[in-house]
Amino acid sequence: MVSQTVKENGVKGTVSVKKVSEKKVLDSKSSKEKSSLKEGNGLRLAVVLVRGFVDVTQSVKDTLDMLKLTRKNTCVVVPRNLSYLGMINKVKDYVTWGEISEEAFKELVAKRGVESEKNAQDRTERYTYSVLEYNGKRYLPYFRLNPPQKGFGRKGIKIAFAAGGALGYRGAKMEDLLKRMQ
Repeated sequence: MVSQTVKENGVKGTVSVKKVSEKKVLDSKSSKEKSSLKEGNGLRLAVVLVRGFVDVTQSVKDTLDMLKLTRKNTCVVVPRNLSYLGMINKVKDYVTWGEISEEAFKELVAKRGVESEKNAQDRTERYTYSVLEYNGKRYLPYFRLNPPQKGFGRKGIKIAFAAGGALGYRGAKMEDLLKRMQ
């Protein structure tokens, strides 16, 4: 608690301000791992939208839109850093995610990548459009996938992956899901 003296409109008083510590996203991680997450260190996360937009709050819709997840069975590949982890945490009840290797990313781009025919900027060069640059080519920043063969999970799309469903963090098993969706 910090007390401050404030004078406003001729009235003098004290205000108590409680300092709020930063939200601990990664409690179990060491400080070295946390600093590597802030830097990004080359790890990539694949995020797939599993559920639709019925009865979704506007803030969740906006976050999904910022992630470029606008339709079911759409995948985006994002760097693993704290800002993206915060966005994913906000929409965790609608998506599944996990790390993918460089080989799996190459295969995803080769099979499902759509080359972007748009310019990178508008003609006045004020706005820059989001594209995925890979091997000197520009692709759309998302991948449209098929529904997975054999389904998402035995308990459906409203249950967490750890409990046998489809939602949430998958870890290394994300590559298996992406192969079944291509």
